[in-house]
Amino acid sequence: MKFFKLFRRRKRQKMDVNEILDQVTEELLPEDISDERKVQHYLLEHCEQIIESAKELEDQKSEYRVVTSYLKDIQLIEDMPEQEMAILRDTASSMIALNQSREDYLATTKKINDSQYAQMQREEEKMVSAIQTLQANEMYQAAVKRDMQYLEGEKTEWIYYRQELVNEQGILRRLAYVLFGVLLMLMTVILVLKVGFEVETSYLFMILAAAGAVGGAAIFIRMQNNTSEMKKAEVNTNHAIVLLNKMKIKYVNITNAVDYSCEKFHVNNSYELNYIWEQYMEAKKERDKFERNCDDLDYFQGKMMRMLRDYKLYDAKVWLTQTQALTDKREMVEIKHDLIERRQKLRNRIDYQMDAVLEQTEEIEDLMKKAGLDIPEVREIIASVNKLCGMEEN
Repeated sequence: MKFFKLFRRRKRQKMDVNEILDQVTEELLPEDISDERKVQHYLLEHCEQIIESAKELEDQKSEYRVVTSYLKDIQLIEDMPEQEMAILRDTASSMIALNQSREDYLATTKKINDSQYAQMQREEEKMVSAIQTLQANEMYQAAVKRDMQYLEGEKTEWIYYRQELVNEQGILRRLAYVLFGVLLMLMTVILVLKVGFEVETSYLFMILAAAGAVGGAAIFIRMQNNTSEMKKAEVNTNHAIVLLNKMKIKYVNITNAVDYSCEKFHVNNSYELNYIWEQYMEAKKERDKFERNCDDLDYFQGKMMRMLRDYKLYDAKVWLTQTQALTDKREMVEIKHDLIERRQKLRNRIDYQMDAVLEQTEEIEDLMKKAGLDIPEVREIIASVNKLCGMEEN
C-alpha cells in the first residue's frame, strides 16, 4: 500500500445512511405552512443542517486541492532535465540502500507497516486530536443509535395503544346496540304484561329505566375516555416521529464523520487507530535512536530536499519516504494513478454535496415563498453557505 492511498473502502457491518434518509418522515405538514412559528422553526433547523453540510464540503474541497498539488509535484518531477533527474535517482538509490539497512536493524521491533508509519509520521501533530475526536464521535454515534431504538419502540408502542383503543371503541358501539335492543325487548314484554294481563309494572319500568341509564352512561363515559386517549396517543406518536427524524439526521451526520476518519486512516475503529498510534510512537523512538548515527542518510536527504525545493514543490518532504518512486517509473505511475482516482472520488463527493446543499437552499427559499416569509437570519445563512460553497445566488 502506498503513502498516497488515503481512501480505501472497508467492508463493515453498519446501518446504511442512505436508507435512514429514505425513512425520514416529513416534519412540516402542508397545513403547517400557514403557521409562521412552525415554518420559522423548520427553516432554522434545516439551515443548521445546511451549514454542517457546507463545512464538510469545504473540507472536501481543501482535500481536493491538496491532491491536485501532489499531482502537480509529480508532473514537475517528471519534467526535470535528464541530468538532474539522474542525480535525483542516484540520491534516491543511496537513500533506499541506507533505509534498507535501517529497516534490517528495526526488523525485530517493527509492528506496523511502512504505509502506516508514513501516514502516522505525516499526521503526527494531529493524531492525538484525531484519535480523541474519533473516540468521541463513536461514543456519540452509539448514544444516538440507542436513542433511535428507544424512540422507535416508543412510536410503535403508541401506535399499538391507539389501535387497541380503536378496537375497543368498536366493541363499545356494538355493546350499545345490544343494550338498546335488550331494553327495547324488555319494555315490550312489560307493556304486554301491563296491557294484556293488567300487571302492575311501574316498578319494573323504573328498574329497567335505571339499568338502561346506568349502562348507557357507563358506555358513553368509556367511549369519551377512549376518544381522549386516542388523541393523546396520536400526539405522542407524532412527537416520537419528529424526535426520531432528528435522531436519524444526527446519526447520518455522525456516521459520515466516523466513516471518513476510519477510511482516512485505514482502520475499523478508534481502538485500532490508537493501537497503530502507540506502535508508531514506539517505532519512532527506535528509529530516532538509530537515525542519530545515520549521518549519510541525513546528507542524502538534505541533498534531495535542496534539489526538490528548487522546483518549488507543494510538498517536497513527502518524497523522502517515496524514494522508490523516484527510481522506478512503474512505482511513480502507480502513485499517479492512485492520486487521480482519489481526486475523482473527491470530485464526485464534492459534486454530490454541492447538489445536496443547493437543493436544500432551493427548498428553503421555495418554502419561504409559499409561506410568504422573508427571514433575514435565513437569508444571511443561505448567503454565507453559498459563499462558502463557491455558489452564486440566483
